[in-house]
Amino acid sequence: MKKLNCMEPIKYSVLDLVPIAAGDDTAQAIDKSLDLARYLEKLGYERFWVSEHHNTPSLASSATVIILSHLLQGTEHIRIGSGGIMLPNHAPLVVAEQFGTLAALYPDRIDLGLGRAPGTDQATAHALRRGIQESVQDFPKEVLELQQFLSEGNWNSLVRALPGEGANIPIYLLGSSTFSAELAAKLGLPYAFASHFAPTHLYHALEKYHTLFKPSNALVTPYPMACVNVIAADTDQEAQYLATSFYQFAMGIITNVRKPLPPPVKSMEGIWSLEQEMIIKNMMHYTFIGSKETIREQLAEFVEKTKIKELIITTNIFEHEARKKSYTLAAKVLEDLVLV
Repeated sequence: MKKLNCMEPIKYSVLDLVPIAAGDDTAQAIDKSLDLARYLEKLGYERFWVSEHHNTPSLASSATVIILSHLLQGTEHIRIGSGGIMLPNHAPLVVAEQFGTLAALYPDRIDLGLGRAPGTDQATAHALRRGIQESVQDFPKEVLELQQFLSEGNWNSLVRALPGEGANIPIYLLGSSTFSAELAAKLGLPYAFASHFAPTHLYHALEKYHTLFKPSNALVTPYPMACVNVIAADTDQEAQYLATSFYQFAMGIITNVRKPLPPPVKSMEGIWSLEQEMIIKNMMHYTFIGSKETIREQLAEFVEKTKIKELIITTNIFEHEARKKSYTLAAKVLEDLVLV
């Protein structure tokens, strides 16, 4: 069994895209995500995050805050949050008010993960912002503005987030490059890398985060996290079969032909070209597919090399019970990792 040279156990969490499986409608997709959150709560997962996406027929997470509220109401103690809210799409004041309201209703259970991408195509981003032009440098400014709205020290400002002001809501910065890693380090915030679809700069970003980190009121030492794809089953053959739904989903991303999550197929031959297969497998480099025994060494090696403190898992499997089974096996693997 792989041994990790860690000071403390690795935490493990979930990123949910609220996928709409073929044959399901939006309500069914949301019901399945709620059932999954309840199930994972019992398995000991730390947090359940939902990502903001727009104009995507295969995902039901566009009204992210409403989804979070529904999940919070249906669960008991697992942390629920955004992975993330795409800040360019929203005024910081609105985000502070919305998450402040959630925090008032569900104290000490809310996470606020922030990203700087729009989570959609340019035309939809324009519709969301209605002509407001964003630059790269606006994101740090808006993060600081959001922090100010959520702080106790904002009580005498002309504009206040009520509710929200003084709420103890942890903020996480998300990213797939060194930009957000450096900003998270400068502000002393936890940092989560999106290695599940953008693996290229993983190690460089984590190095920047550790090197430049400055302690803050939020965090004394760095708290790096990373997201990976996991598709686990009783056998390698079954896992590879289930993974074909994920591969077809990824095909929609690179071809911009978005459809509900399709059922698995016996083979991807004739569905993707060799070039498309290479693009998808490079983009999804940190994808772990197989039996519990197969993914154990791979996940242990990933955790050890990255030195992350929390592993975020996302799993896109067509059949709901098979998806739950995959998360069960992943949890057992992470529980089995021996610490020295």
